[in-house]
Amino acid sequence: MKIGYVRVSTEEQNTARQEIMLRELGVDELFVDRASGKNADRTELNRMMNFVRRGDTVIVESISRFARNTRDLLDLVEQLTAKQVEFVSRKEAIDTTTPTGKFMLTVFAAVAELEREYILQRQREGIAIAKQQGKYRGRPPKVYPDFERIAARWQKGEITAVQAMKQLGMSKTRFYERVKRLKK
Repeated sequence: MKIGYVRVSTEEQNTARQEIMLRELGVDELFVDRASGKNADRTELNRMMNFVRRGDTVIVESISRFARNTRDLLDLVEQLTAKQVEFVSRKEAIDTTTPTGKFMLTVFAAVAELEREYILQRQREGIAIAKQQGKYRGRPPKVYPDFERIAARWQKGEITAVQAMKQLGMSKTRFYERVKRLKK
């Protein structure tokens, strides 16, 4: 069975590009995470790892979608290998059924991790310079004009928390953070 895994970092990001590519490859089952790749404890990733069986193939668009650092990537692939599940990354053309594929996986994982560290370093340096120049103010807070009214309806039990979040277009975390601020 072909298993597809898709990951984007936030709820707002679009998964369509990855999903289309995997559907075109004929995946039978698709797991989609909307979470940071900074650690391997992701809901759909865990579900997928429990779902796969001997003879399956896990296909991802790129290794950066599967794991953000070399250790996590190698641990995940080792778990798949122990279950006799193949791993394929389309972007890097990695196929772990071959010794060369296993070697390339390690090399690409290290390069991807290094690239991510460089990006973060440049970002921190740019922010520090912008702060010194008084130009950096951070991301402006998102405005939810109906928040107090809808939160009050939720607190009265007129609607569920999920309904309130949908009406506001908020994530669970953001919703509860704002509710805490209202109480103060």
